[in-house]
Amino acid sequence: MSTLSASAQKIQNLLHELGFVYTVIEHAESTRTAQEAADRAGCELGQIVKSLIFKGKDSGKPILVLTSGPNRVNEKRISEYAGESIGKADADFVRSVTGFAIGGVPPLGHVEPMEKYLDEVFLQYQTIWAAAGTPNAIFELKTEDLQKMTNGKIVAIK
Repeated sequence: MSTLSASAQKIQNLLHELGFVYTVIEHAESTRTAQEAADRAGCELGQIVKSLIFKGKDSGKPILVLTSGPNRVNEKRISEYAGESIGKADADFVRSVTGFAIGGVPPLGHVEPMEKYLDEVFLQYQTIWAAAGTPNAIFELKTEDLQKMTNGKIVAIK
């Protein structure tokens, strides 16, 4: 297998450091969108973990929402969980708080700590696929491990 890019290797190393035996796969083709990731992984769109960063409107804190591929986030519901109104974060904010560009944000390994919310829809799948640091890198994981590696709250997202 070819060498991973620096960002993908960072996630591979972190997974191993945390005791997870998962393999980051870096594709020649894009996995930037949920549909592209599902096509590369050969799985259902619902098995793709979208990592979306929001920003607390009052606190400015980053909030990570890990939602299933086809789902749209109900921002009002997330605002209730977060205790303040939220807004979508711009690309510069995402990179500054996660260390990764939009389209490759993994569920772990971020520069700053943040609140994390996990889509309850994932519970219907044994395995799911998440971004691994670049718009071409993904890894498959057991659904139960997503909560373990992120310490996120499992909630209704849509």
